Amino acid sequence: MGVCGCGKTAVGTLLAQRLGGSFEDGDDFHSDEAREKMRSGQPLTDEDRRPWYARLRARVEAVRATGEPYVLACSALKRDYRAWLRMGDGPELMRFAHLDGSFELIESRLAARKGHFMPPNLLASQFATLELGDDIDPVDIDESVEGIVEDVLSRIYTKASA
Repeated sequence: MGVCGCGKTAVGTLLAQRLGGSFEDGDDFHSDEAREKMRSGQPLTDEDRRPWYARLRARVEAVRATGEPYVLACSALKRDYRAWLRMGDGPELMRFAHLDGSFELIESRLAARKGHFMPPNLLASQFATLELGDDIDPVDIDESVEGIVEDVLSRIYTKASA
């Protein structure tokens, strides 16, 4: 989880491969209306997001029924959003790795990104929305994708055995 441009898709794809599971990008579950709203430079409201999180939760439950590891990339910026996804699941069933980086680092990555519906000018609103807490594991993104995935894996398995 994290703001746009933090590397959720790249990290999530490699993490799922390393876990022997599947990966999906939460962006693929947005409605056309939500995509258009963001494309026009307007941040989504909680009302806009609630049906999206309901679709994501339904997908989590469907994949969970298969028994395979599942990695889902989505912003999940607020505690409430993470609670909507979690629906009472404890950390043994669902973990949030917060891909954490400075505004400047992520802004530079967004400036280089092409073809995404999320415009760079919404980054500030995402940082303003971000709520940190003990329900997430912060992971520094100022390193290679492989290094980030190793950090996430070490956190998953360290906490699972604790």
